[in-house]
Amino acid sequence: MKKADIEKVVQAGSLTADVGRRMVLRGMLGLGGTLALGACGTATVGTSGSRLTGGRFSARWLGGGIVELATPDYKQIAYADAWIWNNAGWTRFGVQKPPEYATKEGFAQYVAGKRPEAVFVLLTHDHGDHIGDYFEMLQVLSAAGVPVMTTGQSDLLRKGLVADFKKAGLDPAKIVAHGGAGMNFGGMTKHGAMTARLVPAVHSNLAGFPSAGFMLDIGGARVYISGDTDVYGDLKHLGERYQPNVAIVSVGNGPFTQGPEEAALACKWLGVSHAIPVHYAHNPLVRGVEAGEDFRRALAQIAPGIQVILLKPGETAEAAREPASRSRLLPRSNHPYHCGLADRFPPLRCQAARGRKPTARSGRHEDAM
Repeated sequence: MKKADIEKVVQAGSLTADVGRRMVLRGMLGLGGTLALGACGTATVGTSGSRLTGGRFSARWLGGGIVELATPDYKQIAYADAWIWNNAGWTRFGVQKPPEYATKEGFAQYVAGKRPEAVFVLLTHDHGDHIGDYFEMLQVLSAAGVPVMTTGQSDLLRKGLVADFKKAGLDPAKIVAHGGAGMNFGGMTKHGAMTARLVPAVHSNLAGFPSAGFMLDIGGARVYISGDTDVYGDLKHLGERYQPNVAIVSVGNGPFTQGPEEAALACKWLGVSHAIPVHYAHNPLVRGVEAGEDFRRALAQIAPGIQVILLKPGETAEAAREPASRSRLLPRSNHPYHCGLADRFPPLRCQAARGRKPTARSGRHEDAM
């Protein structure tokens, strides 16, 4: 990242806001500049001018770098990494972890109760705040009869973690995509109606294999999942090649990952219309709850057309239809996240989760972040 770019975003102004429970955010996750959200567009990967349109999906932040993505009917569910009931990213927000994420039993019951047609667990790398509950998560979902599949970088899955799969009583050939092989960069994995593509991440793995990010197609939209990457120049190429609609990006800074300013530059290069900051306020070495607002200010300075969706752990951003008689959505004084696209998009609703207090982290979660 050029010094001039950093200086530009650091000088950004401030617009504060409180993301309240069950508050309607005047942004939008319905994508592609069209009201026809029920009709999913198609895209040709590798060519310009082919961005997906008409997408509908929800994104629920589970603290740290973990996100639950789903179609409106929850028939297709994806998890960006797997640190759920041991996730320590709720405490600093003063939010109690709800029952469905507080224990592995509650989680399995919650997911199985949705009766999904496919559950996709996307593993970016093997650091504890991403893989912490991974094997138990696969265990309990499989035991509950959930059609779960996992994927990630091929050498990590077919070599680096094989002993861990066996220790957990899991057969990689049955639960890891492509008969246990996973996928490599440029590769693709389908599960249910979802498609994941592996993209590079400038980070590390404890097992020594490459860290990764994903381009996930879900609900007719394409979502970039950064993992713990630093910003790097080829994100411009990934933006041109895959044309994602939404970016879920690490902004925590500290010793291990990029900060808000670098994440903002990454979103600009990717060319997304919306961005959700994650991977902050979950351990003492990363930035606190202010990092989300820092990211929004940074992005407003260098790419004001990209809309930032700030969530607290447990809150869900989702596309929702408006009555047909309502042709415009006007901002309200207590809804500062109006995206300026009311002519084309219905509102984004933000729903908070309620429930129990978070559990403590297990020993593995002290690994490098």
